[in-house]
Amino acid sequence: MGTRHRIEVVVNGRLRVCETAGRTSLADLLRDDLGLTGTHLGCEHGVCGCCTVLFDGEPVRSCIILAAQADGHQVTTIEGVGPPGGLSPVQEAFCQAHALQCGYCTPGMVLAVHALLAANPAPARDDIDDALGGNICRCTGYVQIREAVELAARHYCSLAESSDAGR
Repeated sequence: MGTRHRIEVVVNGRLRVCETAGRTSLADLLRDDLGLTGTHLGCEHGVCGCCTVLFDGEPVRSCIILAAQADGHQVTTIEGVGPPGGLSPVQEAFCQAHALQCGYCTPGMVLAVHALLAANPAPARDDIDDALGGNICRCTGYVQIREAVELAARHYCSLAESSDAGR
């Protein structure tokens, strides 16, 4: 059956201790062992972006990272980006802009956008396209997705302006 590895990984802010086979992908650990099925599997080759999660704040394809590589790291899935029982501003923007249809690519898109806006709260259109370039959507044609990113960016910028004005 192969060697099993004991790993400790912080998933969505919670320390998880798991035993996993050496060849188990991070996506399979998240879905099968931890029950976090918002991480979708599409191509299982790291091309489509459906399995995108944040790994120490950076977007990665969880289908091509071994679960054992997550030992000692922080992973954020779609289930962990919003407040308990609510949606993050990025998720809200996707809803407002009708930036999803079937929803299969949406978790990966949302996480890629979270990483983009954390690094660049006022992205230009080229920045948005670069950030989403590794995520394939077969339904929306990307127009509404770009609009959602711009809407979320405006939200974050208005929050920053409000906090600056309060000082």
